[in-house]
Amino acid sequence: MPEIEQPAPVPAPSVPPLRMLPSRPLRWLLQACACISLALGIAGVFIPGLPTTVFILIAGWAAARSSERLHNWLWRHRLFGPMLRDWAAGGRVSRRAKWSASAAMALGAVVVCWAPVPSWVRWFSLGSMSCVLVWLWSRPEPGALK
Repeated sequence: MPEIEQPAPVPAPSVPPLRMLPSRPLRWLLQACACISLALGIAGVFIPGLPTTVFILIAGWAAARSSERLHNWLWRHRLFGPMLRDWAAGGRVSRRAKWSASAAMALGAVVVCWAPVPSWVRWFSLGSMSCVLVWLWSRPEPGALK
């Protein structure tokens, strides 16, 4: 009976070098920032309206400056790794992340329009969300030609 060929294993993505900071208190502060951002990013997977991508990017940035172990784990994670790698490869944001952010901001816009808030709060919120959406949709997508 012929032997069945096994597919070659997919190599782990190479992790960029750390940019460690020399000050120990600053590293602890950045590790706390990374852990809190990671927790918020994980919560964002389950809570509609809470962003995931931005918190994972913050966690990756802080971990790259404070914790080799957390940095490596994030970079190779099956859910969070692609976000970090896409961002590192030219500020790319997936179409799914763009649509999720757009839906969350649309929901936020509806809430702020119906809520009894001062008009300056309403206009500031809507203007901020509009600027973020324009910026977000101007980002390249993974796999898009340059």
